[in-house]
Amino acid sequence: MTTVSEALSGKTARDENFPVASRLVDRRRRPVILAFYRFVRAADDVADNPGLTPEEKIALLDHLSDALCGRAQDPEAEPLRRALNEQGIAPKHALELLEAFRLDVVKNRYVNLGELMDYCRLSAMPVGRFVLDAHGEDRSLWPASDALCAALQVLNHLQDCGEDYRRLDRVYLPQSIFDAHGAKAEMLGAGRASPELKGAIAELAAHAAALVEQGSALIPQIADFRLSLEIAAIHALARRLAERLRRHDPLSEPVHLSKIEFVSTACLGLVRRLAHAYSHARARRRAAA
Repeated sequence: MTTVSEALSGKTARDENFPVASRLVDRRRRPVILAFYRFVRAADDVADNPGLTPEEKIALLDHLSDALCGRAQDPEAEPLRRALNEQGIAPKHALELLEAFRLDVVKNRYVNLGELMDYCRLSAMPVGRFVLDAHGEDRSLWPASDALCAALQVLNHLQDCGEDYRRLDRVYLPQSIFDAHGAKAEMLGAGRASPELKGAIAELAAHAAALVEQGSALIPQIADFRLSLEIAAIHALARRLAERLRRHDPLSEPVHLSKIEFVSTACLGLVRRLAHAYSHARARRRAAA
């Protein structure tokens, strides 16, 4: 039987659309976050591997769950298991993500936006919650984090919508949005989006943009200033991508940010966060004077 390691795609954190534990994050926090990322990346590769049968994928995902909980051994799970034990963090968030990957194996269509958001509760929101827990942040921040993470997930879906359809017959655009624009899932297999499909993509991108704005409340509430800088950069990138996906066709033109756009947009987010922190500090000094 294929092992988890044999199913890996070779994709790393540098290949992601958004920063993963960048140098902005405190170096003491980075190891557990990177271990979490590598575990999730391995599980994602299993779920997306076109050479595996659904039964093989489920078996490997179950094996990863067992390994993370100490009931089995696997080199792709051991670093995270050790890191969680050292930090005193429960594996809950990683196990929820495994549920999302199991869902990917058996479900390839979504009826409406509510159903897609239910998927995001397993596939995206646990990531932000884990990062906040790893930094000892208050769980009252979870709702704003959930909104931003769901937005990031939807944006990734839209960027890869053509490839997901052609390679895996997987469609995350809800059928209700297709219907509202007179579009069909089969249109994702074309080299260029029809006007109807572009309308459907733009509507879901607009929903992602609204979630991004909901997530903006997270940034000033984070106690760890370095983490707030990282999330400010991610927020700026998400806002830029949402706007691009509302106007461009991901089937026929690149919607990923170039390196220059990536750096400039992330830096803009950092500058905004620093300016906000400076303004807030000045206001406090004046109030204390």
